[in-house]
Amino acid sequence: MRILVLGGYGLIGSAVVSRCLAAGHAVTGLGRNVSAARWRHPDADWIERDIARLVAPENWTTVLTGFDAVVNCSGALHDGPHDDVRAVQEVAMRALFACCRTVGVLRVVQVSAVGASHDAPTEFLRSKAEADAALAALGLDWVILRPGLVLAPVSYGATGLIRGLGSLPVAFLGMRSLRPIQTVHVDDVAGAVLLAVEGGIAMRARYDLVEEHGRTLPDIVAAYRAWLGHPPARLALPVPSWLLSVGFRVGDLVGRLGWRTPIRTTALRQIEAGIGGDPSAWKRVAGSPLSSLSESLRRMPSGVQERWFGRLWLLKPAILATLSLFWLLSGLIALTHLDAAMAAMTAHGIDAATARVTVLAGILVDVALGAAILVRRTMPLAALGMAAMTGIYLFFGSAIAAGLWLDPLGAYLKTLPGAMLALVACALADER
Repeated sequence: MRILVLGGYGLIGSAVVSRCLAAGHAVTGLGRNVSAARWRHPDADWIERDIARLVAPENWTTVLTGFDAVVNCSGALHDGPHDDVRAVQEVAMRALFACCRTVGVLRVVQVSAVGASHDAPTEFLRSKAEADAALAALGLDWVILRPGLVLAPVSYGATGLIRGLGSLPVAFLGMRSLRPIQTVHVDDVAGAVLLAVEGGIAMRARYDLVEEHGRTLPDIVAAYRAWLGHPPARLALPVPSWLLSVGFRVGDLVGRLGWRTPIRTTALRQIEAGIGGDPSAWKRVAGSPLSSLSESLRRMPSGVQERWFGRLWLLKPAILATLSLFWLLSGLIALTHLDAAMAAMTAHGIDAATARVTVLAGILVDVALGAAILVRRTMPLAALGMAAMTGIYLFFGSAIAAGLWLDPLGAYLKTLPGAMLALVACALADER
């Protein structure tokens, strides 16, 4: 079959592309930026489109021509500088489904989410429900799959947070309510999609893809802690609910800077509401239940790379904040003590005019780098800029006052760890 997979490089979409290719189908992935996907899945074809802009049926006509089935794995949990939840999950999907009927693509598999309903607590779930209803109203061979919390060998979104929490030496408590969360392994989701595409299950039906019994978030974190090879946390720290809310609101602000952090108020509401569904319908058609949390973890590798990631996931925001604070304060302190900064240069034979221009230029660069490293798009370049500027400062500083290398307070030496930390930040730039 010729299959189009929307969001084919995402967590679920990538697994679906791999499973369909392995089954011998011709697969085309579609997404906003497919350059890396072309390297990861060279056997698939790729179409680069921003789904949020395909809001009318005619926008999809040339895209859909020639396909036998469409699988929608696209989605966005939060609104952000590059994400519009309702445009991606509802408006564009209504246009897609209508165009499928027009061009003759009769089989559509919609990957939704458990808990999707018109009165759900988040826009993510409400928009999923609207798209589900629009698809169900059309005369197509459709299947709606509603996975729970998706677990995978790769970290993605909330599972990154869980790995980070599982790497801490203490456990945190503070949720107002801890309703059960049901998980599902990503390979089980991909297998369900393949069955639906090939017509191996009943059409025009909804299936919740979840394990039979859920666990609370602390229990899931504890399971991940054991999976990582860490002993149980000996200390549990209660976190006031107001402080927790503040932390997630800070995450909302960070999201406006382009970061895809799972620490958002949308995620908090979802956790408090629970993530659960009814696995009975899927069990009837598949003949067996889906993997439980413990079974899913046994299917995934756990080694030093997972332990590194868990610790670095939590250190990354601290590293970026430290670098930003260091460079911003360096610039602002020099600005408020401009004469002293100039005196350090004029004392070594630099004329006052040159010293002023040089110091002001350095202040501007310091402040710009300190601000740019907080923005997702400019962070890698800012981190490299910090390392490069440190080298430039040391080069010209050595030419003017080489003796400072032997300064008892380490005037030059202390800049080297900062440069290395900037290179570490650059290495941690990828989010997915």
